[in-house]
Amino acid sequence: MKIVYLDSLAMGDDIDLTIFEQFGEFVKYETSTTEEAALRTIDADIVLTNKVVINDATVGQAKNLKLVCVTATGTDNLDKDYLDGRGIGWRNVAGYSSNSVAQVTVTMLLYLMTNCRYYDDYVKNGDYIESPIFTNLDHKFFELNGKTWGIIALGAIGRQVAKIASAFGCKVIYYDVNRYDQDAQLGYEYVSLDTLLSSSDVVSIHAPLTDETRNLINKDTLAKMKSKSYLINVARGPIINEQDLADALNNNEIAGAGLDVLTVEPMLPANPLRNVKDGSKLFIAPHIGWGSVEARTELIRLVVENIKTYFEL
Repeated sequence: MKIVYLDSLAMGDDIDLTIFEQFGEFVKYETSTTEEAALRTIDADIVLTNKVVINDATVGQAKNLKLVCVTATGTDNLDKDYLDGRGIGWRNVAGYSSNSVAQVTVTMLLYLMTNCRYYDDYVKNGDYIESPIFTNLDHKFFELNGKTWGIIALGAIGRQVAKIASAFGCKVIYYDVNRYDQDAQLGYEYVSLDTLLSSSDVVSIHAPLTDETRNLINKDTLAKMKSKSYLINVARGPIINEQDLADALNNNEIAGAGLDVLTVEPMLPANPLRNVKDGSKLFIAPHIGWGSVEARTELIRLVVENIKTYFEL
């Protein structure tokens, strides 16, 4: 069999991909345009993709194609009707990055809430050397203990975040568009979205992008949050209206926001979040939450298992 990975650059350069050689010829490309993918998959039996769209334009000439493996959880880049029509299987992976994403969630919050950027700069730019006293409390911060942490979508990642929040002494409440089985969420209180937003000191989003969650956080919902609250999104960018979030930060409607995802990735020059006046209120990372070494290693292992299971190897 021939396995073609269309965008291996998304996996980094520190993960061993030679494991796919056990199935036959393995060819990897760092990135692929639509036109390049169409040529590169002509004789492929298995195609691996992270973000390259798989449809008639990219695999229409791939007459040997039997399986498409997404090296991620989301499958928005697959034309499933097209694949089903041709009898081509597809598989994704799930559950590999819960610890990684939860860790980044908490890291973002603590960075913002404790004013880490200010205090790191204060020391590194030499101001601490000139200080008349041993400390600096110019930017006050508060403890998580006793605060309310609202989680939007209490799935695998949300539950991991809930455990960490509880360890800090937070009260955890949650909301989900598609309400989860209450028996699986013992210890956490389900509330309406309005209640979650108005009651929480921290709101973190761990929901998939659906018609119901798209633009869920907008001008109206942001207005319901506490002025001293923090918003963290490690799910999907379009869940938040970025112009409305920029306005809320500039108008001091919330204390800060941490984003690991954006509506368009990589970030566009015209993204309204670039116009947030006080940069200390906003922490944007380039979609790294899923990407710890352990998570990426587990992801590849699961892709291999998907191939073995599909072909009954």
